[in-house]
Amino acid sequence: MLGFLKEPVVVTVEINTNIMVLSLLGLISRLWGLSYPRAVVFDEVYYGQFVSLYMKRIFFVDNSGPPFGHMLLALGGYLGGFDGNFLWNRIGAEYSMNIPVWSLRLLPALAGAVCVPLAYQILVELQFSHCAALGAALLILLENSLITQSRFMLLESILIFFILLAVLSYLKFYNLQKHSSFSGSWWFWLLLTGVACSCAVGVKYMGLFTYILLLTIAGLHFWHVIGDQNLSNVSLICHFLARGLALIVIPVAMYVSFFYVHLTLLYRSGPHDQIMTSAFQASLEGGLARITQGQPLEVAYGSQITLRNVLGKPMQCWLHSHTNTYPIRYENGRGSSHQQQVTCYPFKDVNNWWIVKDPGMQQLVVSNPPRPVRHGHIVQLVHGITTRYLNTHDVAAPLSPHSQEVSCYIDYNISMPAQNLWRVEIVNRESDTDVWKTILSEVRFVHVNTSAVLKLSGASLPEWGYRQLEVVGEKLSKGYHQSMVWNVEEHRYGKSLEQKEREVELHSPTQMDISKNLSFMAKFTELQWKILTLKNEDTEHKYSSSALDWITMDTNIAYWLHPTSSAQIHLLGNVVTWASGNVAALIYVCLSLWYLIRRRRKIYDIPEGLIPLYAWQLWVSAGGICVGGWAVNYLPFFGMEKTLFLYHYLPALTFQILLIPIVLQHISDHLCRSVLLKSMFTALIVAWFSSVYFVYCTFSPVTYGEPSLSVTELKDLRWKDSWNILLRNQ
Repeated sequence: MLGFLKEPVVVTVEINTNIMVLSLLGLISRLWGLSYPRAVVFDEVYYGQFVSLYMKRIFFVDNSGPPFGHMLLALGGYLGGFDGNFLWNRIGAEYSMNIPVWSLRLLPALAGAVCVPLAYQILVELQFSHCAALGAALLILLENSLITQSRFMLLESILIFFILLAVLSYLKFYNLQKHSSFSGSWWFWLLLTGVACSCAVGVKYMGLFTYILLLTIAGLHFWHVIGDQNLSNVSLICHFLARGLALIVIPVAMYVSFFYVHLTLLYRSGPHDQIMTSAFQASLEGGLARITQGQPLEVAYGSQITLRNVLGKPMQCWLHSHTNTYPIRYENGRGSSHQQQVTCYPFKDVNNWWIVKDPGMQQLVVSNPPRPVRHGHIVQLVHGITTRYLNTHDVAAPLSPHSQEVSCYIDYNISMPAQNLWRVEIVNRESDTDVWKTILSEVRFVHVNTSAVLKLSGASLPEWGYRQLEVVGEKLSKGYHQSMVWNVEEHRYGKSLEQKEREVELHSPTQMDISKNLSFMAKFTELQWKILTLKNEDTEHKYSSSALDWITMDTNIAYWLHPTSSAQIHLLGNVVTWASGNVAALIYVCLSLWYLIRRRRKIYDIPEGLIPLYAWQLWVSAGGICVGGWAVNYLPFFGMEKTLFLYHYLPALTFQILLIPIVLQHISDHLCRSVLLKSMFTALIVAWFSSVYFVYCTFSPVTYGEPSLSVTELKDLRWKDSWNILLRNQ
């Protein structure tokens, strides 16, 4: 039974020395002196705040993208023992001794290092020569901008790593498709494609561009599979389901899982949760949860409530009133009702409390048992402190003359009767008999007499309104907007019959023992919507640029300047590589158009035969990956309304770099027909690559931040007038 032990167990391992050497060089170029400078470098001031919040488990929202990239940066901090205690308030601030700088920058650096062998393998899988593949890897290795971006706590190198991993995985899967369908390796690379795509999107939404590109290529390839007469219908269905599972279902599931981990880790309230709904805030530990946890769930007649506008723009605010009245006449000469002002106030205040009253009864307390308010019920809203009724009428609002004024009614004994009946409409109801619920229900208040809807206009009132936000009655309300939707945030069952006792009750905190928790999917949906719709104020940055500036690298970014010497770090690319990438893309497009026109005329510049035909397919496939990857990662920025920086171009640049050796090999193999031409072209390539290395070495001091250069040496690096090389006054 143990006869197999008589023979030695032999394990054979194949080691690709090219990959090993490239990996080592990539690690050296990205990890060397990683802790230098020991100061906050450019966007580390931005991402560092999120790392600290992860360490402290405090919830945050970053409208720049999903949380996976932030979690990876936080993982580096966690592995280094970072406790989150650092004030990320200034670029150039020295890191304190408790900051594990090397650990925080490690994962981006490793991702950048691995991109070097990934580039090599991609060209090998595209069936180009090992020499061309080696050239692509060395270009990535010597690209100054990629080195700079990968040596700090930034996300671009991680994004590019997952993009290249997705491309490589798909190419390996596609090459196995021809002879090893449904094998273990086939499944591994197909599944890894979907995982890498999901990770790329999870780091930054820019990853979505490459994901769409690969889905398109996969769709075209599957279209060819459908035409294979050797495959049965069952086999075709299996191929379709496998691709759907690996390239759609798994990426979506993983994307959602990133948010699950994010929300599980960040369970504490913080400053960022103020933009979320009351229900979301109440699900976090501390903050609003301390106030609202255990409130009565069902709003009843006699309930004391605060009403928060769901829109949350221009800031979160609550329906509010105070004793001041509208001016008899506004600055523009229009008159008002001189009734008590109703506004939306952006702070917690006792004047935010309202009492839900049954129009048919006088009592302002909750009966026993409570009578819940349902969708469609008519109510009156009584201001808790002044006991005046929420009212609207056919008087123009102070700042929105096409809408009605909303006030608390004062009886002046003139021909202006009270109009204070409101119909409760639960927007997110499941049935027409739904009960109005605390936090969970989103409601509209429709005025019974005029059909106007209670709405936050968002305009800021003048001094007489204490700069609070205007509330109006919107008469033309087709559908609904979030500015018309309100939810109960704080809630108690009123018990005091006398007004003085009621005022004391309104000032006291609410405390009961019933908890309300949002489901994960509800929190995920809300957070995802906030990320997609929340916009920062458009501010011009000193180093912002346009997409047109990137191709010719007419811009740079100063990342760091030493406080006493001239040592500095810039995001600057290798000029020769960037120019070569542009030329390679232009040559590829021109040659492809030329070949297509001539092929239409039955003229084949690539000689006839099976192997040349295969070469044509390789040429087209390489263009689909490299030119397509450049296009989808670059062209969308022309339609984006956001502040753009040079580093946004790096994913597109990476694809363009991969194209350079492809075009060079094509010219050598198919356009240089004589030995003399091939020799001359080879010599030209050697000279060109030497210039790439020369530029890399020349700009290394501002890539790594050392050694410090003199003013004259820095001036010599300003190869373009538009580059902002920092010169310290002597």
